[in-house]
Amino acid sequence: MKQRVGIAQALIGNPKLIIVDEPTAGLDPGERNRFYNLLADVGKEVIVILSTHIVSDVRELCTKMAIMNLGEIVYHGSPKDATEALSGKVFQKIVSRDELQNYANDYKIISNKMVGGQPLIHVFSDEHPQNGFEPVAPGLEDVFFSKINTSNVLV
Repeated sequence: MKQRVGIAQALIGNPKLIIVDEPTAGLDPGERNRFYNLLADVGKEVIVILSTHIVSDVRELCTKMAIMNLGEIVYHGSPKDATEALSGKVFQKIVSRDELQNYANDYKIISNKMVGGQPLIHVFSDEHPQNGFEPVAPGLEDVFFSKINTSNVLV
């Protein structure tokens, strides 16, 4: 409710631009969907700059996006173009925790998350790395991690 009131306040005076910071943080899924609809409607009349780390917000709301790292814009374009640029270059594999450092030494790991107690790594490669890796459709998280190049931090 606070987010909707904030948007209403921001629209007083018919601005051409509004900036929203983390607008869906703390919302339950139903309220998040209602807020997506509200922002989509507002975006038809007003430029909306959305500052968020929630990838689903970007995927659902944005036709253009920018990724910043250490104060520098490292990507600007559409979410669709960003994921298409990685098509065929992202591969995944579940590895053991003990093997993780070896994989980090041998591959460009762009993300690492725990699935069922085991690390699921996504690697960036121009060619299929074989060794049990499976191709995966890239998502915006893959785009984000590949652009900020945090592979050394992930292990």
